[in-house]
Amino acid sequence: MSVVDSRPLRILHATRAPVGGIFRHILDLANGQADRGHHVGIIADSLTGGERAEQALAEIAPRLKLGVHRLAIRREPHPADFQVWASFQRFIRQLEPDVLHGHGAKAGAFMRLKTASRDKIRVYTPHGGSLHYPLTTLKGNVYARIERALMNDTDLFLFESAFARDTYQRTIGTPKGLVRCVFNGVTAGEFDPVVKAEDATELMYVGEFRHIKGADLLVDAVARLRADGRPVKLTLAGDGEETASIKAQVERLGLGEAVRFIGHVKARQGFSKGSLLVVPSRGDSMPYVVIEAAAAGIAMIAANVGGIPEIFGPFTDALFAPGNPAAMAEAIARALDDPAATQERAKSLRERIFMHFSQKAMVEGVLAGYRDAFANR
Repeated sequence: MSVVDSRPLRILHATRAPVGGIFRHILDLANGQADRGHHVGIIADSLTGGERAEQALAEIAPRLKLGVHRLAIRREPHPADFQVWASFQRFIRQLEPDVLHGHGAKAGAFMRLKTASRDKIRVYTPHGGSLHYPLTTLKGNVYARIERALMNDTDLFLFESAFARDTYQRTIGTPKGLVRCVFNGVTAGEFDPVVKAEDATELMYVGEFRHIKGADLLVDAVARLRADGRPVKLTLAGDGEETASIKAQVERLGLGEAVRFIGHVKARQGFSKGSLLVVPSRGDSMPYVVIEAAAAGIAMIAANVGGIPEIFGPFTDALFAPGNPAAMAEAIARALDDPAATQERAKSLRERIFMHFSQKAMVEGVLAGYRDAFANR
């Protein structure tokens, strides 16, 4: 425990993909830890993230005393993984971190594999990732075996939600190391109200275009609503691997005039482009977009999946069955038909986020976890 109390910690974060909520989480953590005088570094994949990741890492780099390091880390298992792991080992020897904090399955594996040391702690935040693959699939079975092999080489598990913790313990097992839940958090400026754009549509989506995020389900729900005589329009803010297929779906359903694509924008800009945010995820752990929208007082409905109910707390009347465009369409119709109740719920949810989901609480919760893990050694 003396290593925590006597000097700044040397903390090395690692992630495969510097995109989405996992990247936002790491940047917020790194900034908060640097603000508190700790020496922080980041390892991230060089194949993904594009200009947005490069810009974000360039902005934070001057604050990181352990630097920013990019490696080609492929998403699927690959023969080059051994070389990547060797590079991780080299960085660990050179930077001499006290805390090895891996985020996501692959970086989490590289940070824990054969890195045992009396003066280091190995920390793992799954971020959903491998937990979303059913054990009945080959990929799910392989990932579960890897997770199980590394489970007891981990000093501290930091889960973003009780859902992620419970899913891990149900599918992988109960770790010997410490287990903590620390919610994602947002900064003070994110509680400022968002001014609705003049060209705002009834509905909006903000996020990545990936199967698990369910944007295609929302397009189907819009088609149902319009077929029922509700001429709603949708703004899709985002990009990703399914961009082309979703655009093709819009054309196939004859929704060219009803659905617009505005590409990737900052979350708050995306929020300004609609009256009701819809979060149609098939699976999620603790999505930042939900916390950000709630903090800004945005009217919102979401799928009842993953850690989303933990964010909504007592306001679960805004949640609908996941993977079900008909249920989503019904929830949208209810929210649009009673705008006063929808806005009142948004106001109450904003107050809940202010109390329980701040960046300060997240950073302090993570550092408390580190302290407990050192004490446990």
